[in-house]
Amino acid sequence: MKVARLYAPGDLRVEDLPVPQAGPGDLVIRVRTCSTCGTDAKIFRFGHHHISLPRVLGHEVAGEITEVGPEGQDGEGQEGDSQDGDSQNGDSQNGDSQDGDRWSVGDRVQIIAAIPDGVCFFCRRGQHTVCEDLESIGYQYDGGFAEFMRVPAKVLAVDGVNKVPEHVPFEEASLTEPLACVLNGQELAEVGEGDVVVILGAGPIGCLHVRLARARGATTVVLVDVNQGRLDLAAGAEPDVSIDSTKDDPIDAVRKMTDGRGADVVITATGVGQAQEQALEMAAPRGRISLFGGLPKDDSTIRFDSNLVHYGELSVFGAYGSAPRHNREALSLIAGGKVRVDDLITHRMPLADVHRAIETVISGEGLKVVIEP
Repeated sequence: MKVARLYAPGDLRVEDLPVPQAGPGDLVIRVRTCSTCGTDAKIFRFGHHHISLPRVLGHEVAGEITEVGPEGQDGEGQEGDSQDGDSQNGDSQNGDSQDGDRWSVGDRVQIIAAIPDGVCFFCRRGQHTVCEDLESIGYQYDGGFAEFMRVPAKVLAVDGVNKVPEHVPFEEASLTEPLACVLNGQELAEVGEGDVVVILGAGPIGCLHVRLARARGATTVVLVDVNQGRLDLAAGAEPDVSIDSTKDDPIDAVRKMTDGRGADVVITATGVGQAQEQALEMAAPRGRISLFGGLPKDDSTIRFDSNLVHYGELSVFGAYGSAPRHNREALSLIAGGKVRVDDLITHRMPLADVHRAIETVISGEGLKVVIEP
């Protein structure tokens, strides 16, 4: 099979590997789509201290099962000792619990990226995104830039495989993982009915934040970026207001449109420190700020006016990943038409064009770029 495997920063090779085989509790899937993201671009350019090389990249994966490992055939492999606080409540994307389901060849599935161990201190509290032994597809396990991918038993043990309804295209299902991360961020920041939400950063994650904020009941959604071209590209996400911050002061603009109060929620969907500083200044009293985009490790310190937080009684949240339950809910939102994602896919490319796909992400010429192995 063909794969795209990273050997060193900048050294990503399309090459042949044997098709993986399913061990006990594993699945093997034929990868139908694997979306690219900014993280893939960063890993390609700079590497990552958590990745053992060489490694097949790609973590936004959807496909169909081609092989079921021995334990998976009788239903023992898909849940195991999951400690997911919501995994027993039946809130799967089709309204039915996956408890006891048998995985079968031909099943259409979406796979989580971040894999909690399910047993550590934080997992026992249901806080899977900060698992003490978190592993990931495309980091410790070969990812979806490949024709076939092994889904480790560890993924099934935390309920990390979701059946994709027949009416949902694979390319849309592969956007479940980034939407799950967005869902985690908005859940922490309690985005809800009547909120004025400002999103700094008009990339694909910013667009997903726009769509999800609307689905969660926000009355006004504002999108801010330093690049008018990006704002034009993101116009299809339908923010109520777009602000080019090279032309207008976004803090003043937000305060004017809210009668001086500021925004209820500000989300920084960009890895720029200035955006985080601006977020503090444009939040309303009792506002919530989500520092969603991480900063470069060599430039991660911002000017933080603690008096803004103190006197405004602001809440500041970090958010960077998702739990298995977020993936289930995100797929449900896509399948139910509550969060549209199809129009955010601007490019579709074969695996052979993986370098061009990553360059498209780096250049900002597109939103979601989908690899179709």
